[in-house]
Amino acid sequence: MTWIPPEEYVKTIANATSYAGLYFTDTAGRPLQLRAVRDEDAWQWPGGNMDPGETPWECALRECFEETQMTFTGPQRLLAVRFTTQGDGWPLNRFGVIFDGGRLTDEQISALTLDPNEHTELRVHTLQEWEGIMDAGQFARLKATDEARRTGTVTYLES
Repeated sequence: MTWIPPEEYVKTIANATSYAGLYFTDTAGRPLQLRAVRDEDAWQWPGGNMDPGETPWECALRECFEETQMTFTGPQRLLAVRFTTQGDGWPLNRFGVIFDGGRLTDEQISALTLDPNEHTELRVHTLQEWEGIMDAGQFARLKATDEARRTGTVTYLES
């Protein structure tokens, strides 16, 4: 096999965009999610695409601050890794990392300030309530991530 310079080799393999985020609940363990501006049916956690040279952890912290004005200082605990194949209007595979943001008090939740260019509202609901609000794919992601937190494990998701 002939050696190929890295800048040529990467043209031959699958490419992906990468993102990271933080999963929060209230003190009762109810998931907190943000409604996306670009799709009013999309509920998500604070997070977004990684910048060049940024680690997933750095991305999650930056995006959390940009989207909620909260500086997260908790431990770096991985909850979920998610891979999504290209399609549905996105030209590349997507690779995501979700960290545990912990439990927020009512006061902390009330202090969150959403970026109006990114999210229109914040909600906290039980899993059963979220199941009635979210589409099946989004809810499966939420349920698996919540279970990973409750069981102290890491989940891997594909879609």
